[in-house]
Amino acid sequence: QAYNCLIHFYKRMSSRALVLLATGAEEMETVITVDVLRRGGVEVVVAGVDGETPVSCSRSVKIVPDISLATAATQGPYDCIVLPGGGPGAAALCASVEVGKLLQEQDEAGRLVAAICAAPTALLSHKIGLGKRVTCYPAPAFIEKLAGSYTYVEEKVVVDGNIVTSRGPGTTFDFGLELVRIMVGKEKMVEIASAMLL
Repeated sequence: QAYNCLIHFYKRMSSRALVLLATGAEEMETVITVDVLRRGGVEVVVAGVDGETPVSCSRSVKIVPDISLATAATQGPYDCIVLPGGGPGAAALCASVEVGKLLQEQDEAGRLVAAICAAPTALLSHKIGLGKRVTCYPAPAFIEKLAGSYTYVEEKVVVDGNIVTSRGPGTTFDFGLELVRIMVGKEKMVEIASAMLL
């Protein structure tokens, strides 16, 4: 029984992240982020915005969510909510009332909200972190959309308070490692970066 108590205590103390997976999400940004976080000891839940069925990503790779968004919303709080990019995936995140509600609760509580590539546009749609420094995929349409409500910065990863943003597939390792640094610590971040030969 004492052993079970220790396990329960450890699980309660370990960081939890929720990755929101919508049709058309960028698969590299999804899978690399999940992988890096799990290597860092973060408990990761992948939630399908449209349910538990396999999600077809931007390059037709299919990913099976762990649970539906509706179920995930009842199992919080999460230390971090992650929004992968991909144009159609980001558009679905922008349009989802459920995603907006979850992000607003997360932001109001001061917990991490992380978005990469096109997904920072979902922050704008749901009025998350207005006025903060952000980055995104360097397409004029995304930059122009964000510029009026945020300070746009051309860096691989931008952290401003509880908002973490990044640029695209090639910056996903940096994005995931920064989230590990924030949630777990620099030592763990350096350890897993070295193990992955980064």
